[in-house]
Amino acid sequence: MSQRMKIVFGGLAALGLIAAIVLGVSGYQLWQHDRTEQARTDAMSTASRTVSAMFTYEPATVDTELPKAADGLTEGFRNDYLKLIKEAIAPGAKEKQLTVKATTQAEGVVSADPEHAVVLLYLNQLTTSKDSPQGSTSGSRVRVSLDKADDRWLVAQVTPV
Repeated sequence: MSQRMKIVFGGLAALGLIAAIVLGVSGYQLWQHDRTEQARTDAMSTASRTVSAMFTYEPATVDTELPKAADGLTEGFRNDYLKLIKEAIAPGAKEKQLTVKATTQAEGVVSADPEHAVVLLYLNQLTTSKDSPQGSTSGSRVRVSLDKADDRWLVAQVTPV
């Protein structure tokens, strides 16, 4: 084989290698983008559903319903939330006959990657009690941090803003 043919084949091989690298990197970036977009959608849905459940209760079922919401929390946050239910929320709900219904009015993703997300929720809470049976509505904003564990999004923190 002549020197010229070796150079041509060498150049073609180098071009093929460069093309394979470019395709590989582009494919990885597309795959990562798709994972991030899916994370945004899934985290936002989980945050809305879980936080609404965390702040919705009535006196007769507060001891059973709120702990169910804890299933959607990370282990550390779950322990703190269960302690709060036992020590403050449940006794207050029973004593004052509080019924609280929390609904998400708006939501948005602050940041997201395939393993962690931060979501901002705008909540409305309708609260009725034995002293105020007509009820009152209040709005709040919360920043929700989520972590992905075993293909499942879990709420790791809820912070009022």
